[in-house]
Amino acid sequence: MSEYRTINADCAVALATLEAESVDLTVTSPPYDSLRDYDGFTFDFPTIAEQLYRVTRQGGVVVWIVNDATVNGSETGTSFKQALGFKEVGFNLHDTMIWAKTGGGAIGSNRAYTQNFEYMFVLSKGVPKTVNLIYDVTNGSAGANRSGTGRRNADGSIRVERRPNARAFSRRNNWWQLNNDDNREACGHPAVFPRRLAHDHIVSWSNEGDTVLDPFMGSGTTGLVCAELKRDFIGIEISERWFEYATERIKVAYSQLTLF
Repeated sequence: MSEYRTINADCAVALATLEAESVDLTVTSPPYDSLRDYDGFTFDFPTIAEQLYRVTRQGGVVVWIVNDATVNGSETGTSFKQALGFKEVGFNLHDTMIWAKTGGGAIGSNRAYTQNFEYMFVLSKGVPKTVNLIYDVTNGSAGANRSGTGRRNADGSIRVERRPNARAFSRRNNWWQLNNDDNREACGHPAVFPRRLAHDHIVSWSNEGDTVLDPFMGSGTTGLVCAELKRDFIGIEISERWFEYATERIKVAYSQLTLF
C-alpha cells in the first residue's frame, strides 16, 4: 500500500532529516530565483542542492522546473546557475527540457516576446536507473517506425516494447506543450503547475512503489499524482498555510486508495 509523509519546515533543514539515498525521484518547482521572497521566506539553494544529492538514490532523478525573474530589464539567469550548481554537487544534467505553456499570459519585459515556457532540468545521480520514455501517436506518419515505451535493460541498453496494433508511435520530444489551466484552482497559489506535467515525469522516471519527493510542495499537485500512480510520497512545505491545504488534499487522495 502506498504511503505519504508531509513536513512543515524549511526544506534545507527538513531534507537533512531524511535517510541518505532514500528517494527515487524528485519532482518540484521552486520559487523563481533561489532568494526570491515567498510568503516571507527565502531559500538556501546550495544547501538544498547538496541535500537533494545526499537523499537521492544512485540512479535516481531530480526534475527541477524553474524559470528566471526579470529584474531591471534583465533576466536573472538563476535557472542556469542552479543547473550548474547541481552539477557541482555531483548530479549529471541528463536533459534540459522545456515546458511550453499554452494559454499563458505576458510574463517578463513588455519589450520582449511573450514568455510562455519554463525549464525542466532533469538531473540524475549517475545513469538513471528507471527510464520509461513516453511514445506518442503520430497519426500514422511515415517517420514513426517504432512504437512502445522504451525501458532500460540491466546492461543499460534501451529496450523498446512493441505495441500490438498498427498505429504509429514515436518517442516524445524533450519540449512538452501543456495547458497551464489543467490544474487551475480557486486556492490562489501563485505557481500551480499542470497535473499532466507531474504525471508524465513521474511515469518517465519512476515505477510503482518508488518514493517521490517534492521539497516545495505548494498546493500538493505532485502528491496527488503520486497517490494515483501508487508511489510513496514525501512533501515538504515551509508555508503553514499551504502545508495544511496540501496535506489535507493528499490525505484524501491516499485514503481513497483503500477503497479499491
